[in-house]
Amino acid sequence: MEQPHRALALGVASPASGAYVLDGLRHAAEAVRRGEVDGVLYAPLNKQAMALAGHHALDELHYFRDLLGVDGFCCELNNQGPLWTARVTSHMPLSEVARNITPQNIRSAVRLGVEAVRRTGIAAPKVMVAGLNPHLGEGGTMGREEIDIILPVVAELRGEGIDIIGVFPADTIIPRALRDGVHLVVTMYHDQGQIALKALGFDRTVTVLGGLPVPFATPSQGSAYDIAGKNLADPSGLIAAFGLLEAIAARTLAENAVP
Repeated sequence: MEQPHRALALGVASPASGAYVLDGLRHAAEAVRRGEVDGVLYAPLNKQAMALAGHHALDELHYFRDLLGVDGFCCELNNQGPLWTARVTSHMPLSEVARNITPQNIRSAVRLGVEAVRRTGIAAPKVMVAGLNPHLGEGGTMGREEIDIILPVVAELRGEGIDIIGVFPADTIIPRALRDGVHLVVTMYHDQGQIALKALGFDRTVTVLGGLPVPFATPSQGSAYDIAGKNLADPSGLIAAFGLLEAIAARTLAENAVP
């Protein structure tokens, strides 16, 4: 759908550019609601510009969630090649993370992550779960979330048949997951997984919005206003996001077509 004309300053966060983005996201959500698309690919967004245009949700995930009337748990997933990460909490201040590490949020993040990996053709994903505190809380002397909350949920999910182990220190979980052929790492907050994946390959990391009616995917890098108009942007992330989105959407369509 064609957008109304706006005078946009290149490489600057502004109310006009934010409004342009919000309109585009709304049109995409409307196409999903009408059943016209099987997935949505979108370029990196600038949340400051969106806020200047009146966007008050935490992020585009919650914007889509509201537009699509989704009531269940949603979270961002990240992917790089064979490895996925899912987050129990995402875009919130660190001061609020601990009280949002709840059994239900952990269960939901694991199940959503497992379903996303299954959509790429892996029937029984191997899952590892990170702890919250440094050194896993040192036996409760630096926090008890691992003992009181995370470990019991891991045991519960293992009892349901999920191939899941944990908890592991956040600073070593990604190398161990890569060594052991793990498909999904569930982290407690945003940067636990993001920093590691982006260090492994900034131009290949993809973000997938989990819990929505169709898959939404975008490159994990930012909008890079500092190189706007300089012909320096690398399209690798967008290409990777498109390939992953296509694979998930195609498998979903094939499964839904089975009588």
